[in-house]
Amino acid sequence: MRDPVATAEFPPLRAKRRRVSWFGRLKESLTRSRDSLFGLETMALARRPVDESLWDDLEEILISADFGVPTTEKIVTALRQVAKQDRYQTSDQVVARFKRDVQNFLTLPSADLALDHPPAVVLVVGVNGSGKTTTIGKLATALRAKRKRVLVVAADTFRAAAAEQLGVWAERAGAEFVRGTEGCDPSSVVFDGMQAAKARNVDVVLVDTAGRLQTKNNLMEELKKMRRVIEREMGAPPAETLLVVDGTTGQNALSQARLFNEATQLTGIIVTKLDSTAKGGVLVGIVDQLTVPIKYIGLGESADALAPFNPAEFTKALFESAA
Repeated sequence: MRDPVATAEFPPLRAKRRRVSWFGRLKESLTRSRDSLFGLETMALARRPVDESLWDDLEEILISADFGVPTTEKIVTALRQVAKQDRYQTSDQVVARFKRDVQNFLTLPSADLALDHPPAVVLVVGVNGSGKTTTIGKLATALRAKRKRVLVVAADTFRAAAAEQLGVWAERAGAEFVRGTEGCDPSSVVFDGMQAAKARNVDVVLVDTAGRLQTKNNLMEELKKMRRVIEREMGAPPAETLLVVDGTTGQNALSQARLFNEATQLTGIIVTKLDSTAKGGVLVGIVDQLTVPIKYIGLGESADALAPFNPAEFTKALFESAA
């Protein structure tokens, strides 16, 4: 009999394979990013003079690595000032300073999930296809491993498959689960979830939401209504509002982050599908342009393929052995 949950979003359980370190997996996932930044290593080794052609080449490299034009311009402007102030003479000095600055760009306060006051409600948003449902399942698994009592609320009532997948994830994680009927008002499901959270004394509530970007005005109004329901029933806004973005979409991920941030006051970003086809520069652009921390990154489909974002580790993986 075919495994009913063996889908692209939810692979079947497999036998354990030889364990690869998280850093090793992260480094492998950033292969394309390092390739796109290879010009930096060439630039550093050449010890070129610090002139206009150097700055032009640096801009071209960063834009090709998906840092985005505004963030690239900000980085290059700051490097120009430092180079002038500290009297840099050669390109290796510029490249070394740039690598240090990337970690600083990615480091923001409040990078940990704010779950200190149960029941802590985590509203998870994002467009369809970003990996949102799977990410909620992975979060539930990670929180249950920390002995948190978790309730998962399937408020994406427009995709029956999403609720079904989420229910399987919740069952596997040992989390409680609330869903509504297909096509019902998502906010009514959120209301039921809030009532269940209070009655069952859970620690964390993970709320899935719809992600139909093609009707973005209605979608954003739905999200605002959900927030109002949460605040009314719990006496406070969501402890976290996390946006899940697909790392392979490049600058589209930044556009989505900006749109959702305007509507829902994001507290953090989760970047999924950060595999060898993604360019890591977009993470720098998101943090720089929105001043919203990246809280988790996902490297694959398995339950252990999601981990808290570590700027120092990410930066090391981005530049190590790039030559």
